[in-house]
Amino acid sequence: MTLHADLFFSFRSPYSYLSMGRYKAMVEEYDLDITLRTVWPIAIRDPDILFKGNPAAPRYIVMDSMRAAQFHGIPMAWPRPDPVVQNLMTREIAEDQPHIYRIGRLGQAATRRGKGLLFAYEASKLIWDGSVDGWNEGDHLAGAADRAGLHLAELEAEAASDAAALDAEIAANQDALEKAGHWGVPTLVFEGEPFFGQDRIEMAQWRMEQKGLAKR
Repeated sequence: MTLHADLFFSFRSPYSYLSMGRYKAMVEEYDLDITLRTVWPIAIRDPDILFKGNPAAPRYIVMDSMRAAQFHGIPMAWPRPDPVVQNLMTREIAEDQPHIYRIGRLGQAATRRGKGLLFAYEASKLIWDGSVDGWNEGDHLAGAADRAGLHLAELEAEAASDAAALDAEIAANQDALEKAGHWGVPTLVFEGEPFFGQDRIEMAQWRMEQKGLAKR
């Protein structure tokens, strides 16, 4: 019996990136379907949570995510460019945000095609693994889409022509995350139970095994 779960994800979240390889491996090994549900990063939807609270929070997130990447042997560097246009000295978020809206809509368009998890895996590697400057330029995203079994031109066309509907779906994803009992990403929700963070993947698998998760 195939089990089903939702994974709430942001392309700007280092922890989301750190979770993707393990969730992808899980669906390849087990009879499990994970629907990727893109949300906007906190810096876009509620910047006060991070940037007007304790000043140590952003610094700790960077330090801890880099440490977690080293622990798991996952290559990681801060994206070039940052998916969110922000002055990291003043923490000011720019009004014009071309990168995050583009990649977020592409991710949701991929989910419409049943390949959100694969696209997020490939695109987040491109953004976060430190191997590429200008992930948003050239044919980098086209390559990520190809590796996920998608066509970037088709995704881009839909992101442009159906932006309002895609944004509404992303907003609905955020509402669903909050109804499940959390606000952050990555959060896997299985049978209404949220598992927040890249350090809860093993626990999520343990719960699913209790519910009959079996190898393919």
